[in-house]
Amino acid sequence: MTRKLLRFTLSAALLTVTALAQTGTAAAPSSPAAGSATTRIGIINIQNAIVSTNEGRRDLEALQKKFEPTQAALNNLNQEIENLKKQLQTQSDKLNEQARADMVKNIETKQKTLQRQVEDAQAEFQGQQNDIANRIGGKLLEVLDKFAKQNGYSVIIDVSSQQSPVLWAAANTDVTQEIVSAYNTQSGVPAPAVAAPAAKPAGGTAARPPAPKPPAPKP
Repeated sequence: MTRKLLRFTLSAALLTVTALAQTGTAAAPSSPAAGSATTRIGIINIQNAIVSTNEGRRDLEALQKKFEPTQAALNNLNQEIENLKKQLQTQSDKLNEQARADMVKNIETKQKTLQRQVEDAQAEFQGQQNDIANRIGGKLLEVLDKFAKQNGYSVIIDVSSQQSPVLWAAANTDVTQEIVSAYNTQSGVPAPAVAAPAAKPAGGTAARPPAPKPPAPKP
């Protein structure tokens, strides 16, 4: 069976942000009219926001670039294994029992090595990706807190999770892009140059990182 290789992708780590009112970080609507019962509610896709910031794009693209040599080495080892399998298949009837057994053992050893290297590389990549997401996510919450107070929001709900309770929301309640723009202005990080998409390796599968611990908003 052909062993599938890990494909390093820039999928964002999932950060679940509860309603700011529950943590005490959101202020009541600023200067509400007397007797007004209006509650301003917004939604944000934190997952998309992190990877859409200039800082997130820059750091995740740098991480992708960093792991390109590792990806190439894994692809080369996988190709070597496939070539050995083809050689065994085509020359099996010409090999004596010992030679055939040696080739089979060599293939099995290389397959185990490949699997171990893929798992190690995946764990390292995901760990560094989560570090980036948590670092940016923590600063993003500070921007979100400031934005909510200045614009009179009572609640801003994260809808990036599939378990989000929000079934429908008007387009004008989505503050994701506004938060991204505010974050970019505050960070001062310029937009990275648009790079050509990397070629997808044969047999590659996308690795989705585990959900990191949500950053704690500042009170």
